[in-house]
Amino acid sequence: MSTTVNPLRIDALPKSPGVWAQAWKRLKSDRVGMVSLCITLLFIGLVLLAQAGLVASDWQKEVGTSFAPPHFVGSIVDGSQTAVIDAPAGPNVDISDVDPLAPRYAEWAERTARIKTVVTEKSDTLPFGGDQLGRDVLSKVIKGAQVSISVGLAAALFATFIGTLLGAVAGYFGGWVDDLLEWLYNVFTAIPYILLVFALAAVLKSGPLAKTLGSGIWTIIIILSLVGWTGIYRLIRGEYLKHRSREYVRAAEAIGASHASRMFVHILPNISHVVLVQLSLYVVGFIKAEVILSYLGLGVPIDVVSWGTMLSEAQTELVLGKWWQLVAATVCMATFVTAFALLTDALRDALDPKLR
Repeated sequence: MSTTVNPLRIDALPKSPGVWAQAWKRLKSDRVGMVSLCITLLFIGLVLLAQAGLVASDWQKEVGTSFAPPHFVGSIVDGSQTAVIDAPAGPNVDISDVDPLAPRYAEWAERTARIKTVVTEKSDTLPFGGDQLGRDVLSKVIKGAQVSISVGLAAALFATFIGTLLGAVAGYFGGWVDDLLEWLYNVFTAIPYILLVFALAAVLKSGPLAKTLGSGIWTIIIILSLVGWTGIYRLIRGEYLKHRSREYVRAAEAIGASHASRMFVHILPNISHVVLVQLSLYVVGFIKAEVILSYLGLGVPIDVVSWGTMLSEAQTELVLGKWWQLVAATVCMATFVTAFALLTDALRDALDPKLR
């Protein structure tokens, strides 16, 4: 009696979920991570709407009175009054003798009355209050979020790209290339971070390069990118030193894969979680750096609003007892930075292979 044995079929075996599928599953089970993700997506949505001009496009309009308080505070009357006392002219004084244009006043007043003028009514209270010029603080916070978050994201992307590229080259090739890049790394890290930022800001915003680059947002992005690449460079270099001699890289070399293919097609996907987590950390750090630079007057231009410029304005307003711009900018910045930092922690745990 013969028995038939079914051969083992590889395609019949259950497929294990991929790395990103497992990470998403772990992230969904983390309540703090999901709340942080929702808050982060809300802020990014506001940034995109502001960039498209759908919200906060009229942040420069003076829609309220000077220092209009928030709705929940109500209208504030400071008690200041201005009295105008009319002194009647003497009975024997003819005003036409004093002012030769007096006979034309009645004619001019009649012509002025026929001209239609548009008078904009200003509100005594605004949702989040108003600044000294009567601009809506809510619109300024949303527009400031667009600038600060955009600068943080763009600078983080550029710094991550520079650090990843240099770290991959140094860790993969080694030798004199590694020594040269290590020397460059030591030069950047030998200077204190904040002093290097101030030095680059002074050179790029007031030096010979200011005419070429201008003093706009891209100058801040370049400064933060040139300063912040060193952290991820060190991590990526260490990862490439570990992975360049492993079996799958040697197998790729045996089948004729080029150096670029081995570096960016084979090794880079296996260390992508390190890049992603470091990118998230850079976003938080660069947003705070932009706020500090704008607060000190070395950040965005005067005609651009950001969370840093709002805090700078609120410094003088707080002396007068007008606290709402300071509270609005601080609460929004703290909410986004905290949510993004918690999301980074949850993402690091979800991508950690030791916790899977």
